[in-house]
Amino acid sequence: MPPQNSSAAAANPAPANPAPAISARGLRKSFGANAVLDGIDLTVPAGTILALLGPNGAGKTTAVHLLTTYLRPDAGDIRITGHDPAKNPQAVRRAIGVTGQFSAVDGYLTGRENLMLMADLHLLPPAVGRRRVEDLLARFELTEAADKTAATYSGGMKRKLDLAMTLVGDPKVIFLDEPTTGLDPRSRRVMWGIIRGLAAEGRTILLTTQYLEEADQLAHRVAVLDGGRIVAEGTPAELKKRIPGGHIELTFADRTELDAAASVLASIGRDDDTLTLQLAGDGRIGTLRTLLRQLDDASVEVEALAVHTPDLDDVFFALTGQKGA
Repeated sequence: MPPQNSSAAAANPAPANPAPAISARGLRKSFGANAVLDGIDLTVPAGTILALLGPNGAGKTTAVHLLTTYLRPDAGDIRITGHDPAKNPQAVRRAIGVTGQFSAVDGYLTGRENLMLMADLHLLPPAVGRRRVEDLLARFELTEAADKTAATYSGGMKRKLDLAMTLVGDPKVIFLDEPTTGLDPRSRRVMWGIIRGLAAEGRTILLTTQYLEEADQLAHRVAVLDGGRIVAEGTPAELKKRIPGGHIELTFADRTELDAAASVLASIGRDDDTLTLQLAGDGRIGTLRTLLRQLDDASVEVEALAVHTPDLDDVFFALTGQKGA
């Protein structure tokens, strides 16, 4: 599956005003004296992808465990497809699928046997289970390896099988806890395509990830968790607009051109070793035209121009004081 460079908002527009598939209000959880979650609110409309970001130990996995009935909150209200897990946990479990940080694949079983085991656990009629298994093997391009033991699979194949096992029960809501950790770049992008496809089918996805590019590519909305609280939430574009720091970098062929440019431009940074100037700027076409006109009027030749706009890494660092998730 070819990589897609556009953001999720462009590649997979969010449905208009859908009812929430996941809703949490005032969610709290402590382990002893350690308050891991301190009153978080989350809303994920049906058919959309929410990326939950946060430093290690911020409580991302705990939040997933609460929403999937693995743990009970100390306080707060949860609804999954309208069901209250405190009153009807089985209805919630029937509606969801979970792919955790660590693979649920049994290496001693073949790919087909792993999927059939899940079909049996979901109490699917044999004919229905076999049909669903074959469909998933084909969808995840695992048919040729279906009768090989999963221990022989590559990391990418195991992760695809793991997600296929999650889909055996045909869940409406899918929780993906760091689904591409350890995958090579190509396998990660294949997985991105699969996740986009699931959302396009109308499934709702809550994704935790360590890869900020992954959140930028996939998520309709991003929530940043830090210190047990949601410190920011919005579309990737909205969060990036909140962070200052956009600039334009000009590169020159020699020191003479660099000096000439520095004499006519208000730079915010200069590097004589790399022959570059940095200028404050948002990268808009009008800004660039004005800049190039100034240089042209001063007879200064520019060898290269690059525009830097804040990315989710900048957002993450500004909100949490850490680089990376």
